[in-house]
Amino acid sequence: MKKQKQLDLLEEAIAGMGFRLRYEKGSFVGGDCRVRENQVVVVNRFLPIEGKIATLASVIRKINPAGLSPDVANIIDDLASSGLFSSIDR
Repeated sequence: MKKQKQLDLLEEAIAGMGFRLRYEKGSFVGGDCRVRENQVVVVNRFLPIEGKIATLASVIRKINPAGLSPDVANIIDDLASSGLFSSIDR
């Protein structure tokens, strides 16, 4: 699956979980937070597409919602098997 399609699927999953997705500039990678009563996922807009995918996948993996689409679950499983999350989970 192409990287842009992966990113699109992850963005849809984030929106489906009730989070607002924002791409912002700054000296951060990204993650989830709560701003007043809103749940927000912020991603650095200057990250390469692989970084954006990794950030969104790590947020989804952390929240671990029920009913993820098989495509999104496969993306997260592929990233987990590549060892991406081992450095994030520490």
